[in-house]
Amino acid sequence: MITRRRAALVRYRMLPWWGRVTLVYAAARIVSTVIIMAIAAVQGPNPWTGAHPSYFDFATIWDGHWYYIVAMTGYPEQLPLTVDGHIGENAWAFMPVYPFLVRGLMIVTTLSWPVVSVVVSVVAGLGAALVFFKLMVRVLGDSQTAMFSVVLFCVAPVSALFQLSYAESLYTFLLVLGLYLVVQRRYGWLIPLIAVMALTRPSGLAFALFLGLHVIVRFVTRRTDPFPWGERITVSLIAVFSAAMGLLWPAIAGVVTGDPTAYTDTELAWRSVYIGYQHLVPFAPWFQGANWWLNSQSGFPTGGVVVLLLIIAFGLSLFLRPVRRLGTELRLWVLSYGVYLLAVFFPQSSTFRLLMPMFPLLGAVAQPKSLVYRVSMVLVFIAAQTGWLLLCWGVDGADWTPP
Repeated sequence: MITRRRAALVRYRMLPWWGRVTLVYAAARIVSTVIIMAIAAVQGPNPWTGAHPSYFDFATIWDGHWYYIVAMTGYPEQLPLTVDGHIGENAWAFMPVYPFLVRGLMIVTTLSWPVVSVVVSVVAGLGAALVFFKLMVRVLGDSQTAMFSVVLFCVAPVSALFQLSYAESLYTFLLVLGLYLVVQRRYGWLIPLIAVMALTRPSGLAFALFLGLHVIVRFVTRRTDPFPWGERITVSLIAVFSAAMGLLWPAIAGVVTGDPTAYTDTELAWRSVYIGYQHLVPFAPWFQGANWWLNSQSGFPTGGVVVLLLIIAFGLSLFLRPVRRLGTELRLWVLSYGVYLLAVFFPQSSTFRLLMPMFPLLGAVAQPKSLVYRVSMVLVFIAAQTGWLLLCWGVDGADWTPP
């Protein structure tokens, strides 16, 4: 038995890097499949499926059904209204690249939405894992630590999204590729990538902030790290382009529906069940959410204090030694995305999913080399993934914990 294990380990180590990453990714997807099928086996009837759904049916619930609606019928020209005259939940909240890509492949292959949407997510997830390995090798300079970063990436608490009908898998692939291009300073390739990425998931504004900070840091450090005028102009213009792409989808929604605030009002409809219908005030949602979740009868602003402590902890974490080792660019991205979430997102059960773009931090978690630590982290991540799927993916009656 020991000889067989050693032989298997030798064969694994002899594989090219992409073969090892693919093997890790495949093993992680098998683990996620087992967890998902175990939950599906006890799943009762729900708004999307009957009891005990098949894997593919179960993988297309929640937002997967919204993407299906977009793929089949497109976007409404007339916004739906609630009984009290507010804009209700509708397809404009879901960007077009993922559902239209799946729809195109459905036409070519004649396969069904559940199959094609899941396959697209699985393939995009593999692409993300491959590029993530190259990114981690670039910033950490250690292939073994980079590979363990990939292991954590593949078994992370929300990594089941790599095999569900959500746009996150495709977006993650595009994002990690974009970060890799910035680290390599191959800026020109960012233009088409940003154009697609910004219409896959809301990301243009966060990436624009990231590029703006990148320009500032490179300008300040230009004596030790030359920053030619050509690159200054190029990156600055790409940052502006990213900001414009971040505003394009709301503009399209406004033009098609005739309502300039169609997109933001649509997004606000999802948080109305918590705090009612309100206008979007930048940097207010987290405080509104914290006050709702941590309502204190004493009058003490518990929610606001918790948010401030989270902001301070987040800021300090970026200066930890393992995080600093990731390099300036990845830290700037994590900071930029954190600012973006703080500005516009209302915290609820989807928070776990929306933290997915902070995946570069896995490179910091992966750095300790103790075997006990690494095995423990994998087990903790798989346990957390199980908990996330049970809490957020499984449907229990009138479920208020959407993924």
